[in-house]
Amino acid sequence: MELMSKEEYAKLTGLSLDAIEEMIERKKLSIKVQGGEVKIDPSSGVNDIVPMQLKNLSAQTQNTKELTVGSEFVEKTIGTIVNLHQKVLDAKDETLESLKNENQFLKEALESLQELYDEDRKTIETLQKQLKIAQDEVEFLKRKYKLMWNKTIEEHTS
Repeated sequence: MELMSKEEYAKLTGLSLDAIEEMIERKKLSIKVQGGEVKIDPSSGVNDIVPMQLKNLSAQTQNTKELTVGSEFVEKTIGTIVNLHQKVLDAKDETLESLKNENQFLKEALESLQELYDEDRKTIETLQKQLKIAQDEVEFLKRKYKLMWNKTIEEHTS
């Protein structure tokens, strides 16, 4: 979602800054304050822009009891809708690309963890073999030591 300044939004929608301020006050537009500047979500307030333009036209033509919509208004409205639609599509594409990158990162991290796990398993197997060999040697030395002492005791007592 790409946020826009009030001026950019006014240019995109054809609304006056006062009308935009009024929509912000009525919470019809989603805003964020970045660096002390108000930024507007262009996809918010779409349902309120066209009725607001119709209200302005209605106020202008109130005396004649007839509402006429000029081709300029229709073109601006269609242009606004197309621009907002394009912004939504761009935001969707950015989101998809971001998700693809995140999935690729997670896949690589998982493969790396699997490699580490395999290496650790090999290390554990090697250490277990070495421990078994050391235990066998200790057992052998115990028997040898016992035999030597038994022989020494026998020689000494006889």
